[in-house]
Amino acid sequence: MGRFEDQEGIGSGYVRFLHDYLRVTNPNKNYEIFNRGIGGDRVTNLEERWQEDVIDLHPEVVSVSIGINDVWRQLDRPDMDQVTPDVFEDKLRKLLYEIRDKQIILMEPTVIEEDLNSEGNRRLREYVEIVRKLSLEFQTVLVPTHQVFLDYIKEDSGYALTTDGVHMNSAGNLLMAKTWIKAVEKQS
Repeated sequence: MGRFEDQEGIGSGYVRFLHDYLRVTNPNKNYEIFNRGIGGDRVTNLEERWQEDVIDLHPEVVSVSIGINDVWRQLDRPDMDQVTPDVFEDKLRKLLYEIRDKQIILMEPTVIEEDLNSEGNRRLREYVEIVRKLSLEFQTVLVPTHQVFLDYIKEDSGYALTTDGVHMNSAGNLLMAKTWIKAVEKQS
């Protein structure tokens, strides 16, 4: 979100919140944070750029948020080749295997529409379960963003987390960052 326009390449989304949180709570640590997220990407796109955007950077920690667009494209672009759950699992497993020697943080996909029973959220369940399964398999930190978003929606506050059911607004980005921080600190 906005990383191409940002001088630091961090953007204005949840990665910005994480960057700033880590910088101000640990001022003596020299964190170098790379945001390589690309809006609209699916696991197939991530696979295409994995070498350049992850492996070649030699990171100590890799945080992966993928899955929303793999389902969203089934709804908004049904005519294109789709990433089925089995393809999603196979490709994500392959990518995680390549970085198995790193600390890995896996984020559950958030939500598609702020409606618990939307078609997108029903389809998304299988992808969330795959992320959870792979988190166990690779012993990663699991960031339960899907569950936290569902819990928020159940509260029926009337305050949206997205601009259009998929893309986060500031509150949605803050909830993602807060959930990430809590999950990572719990594992520390």
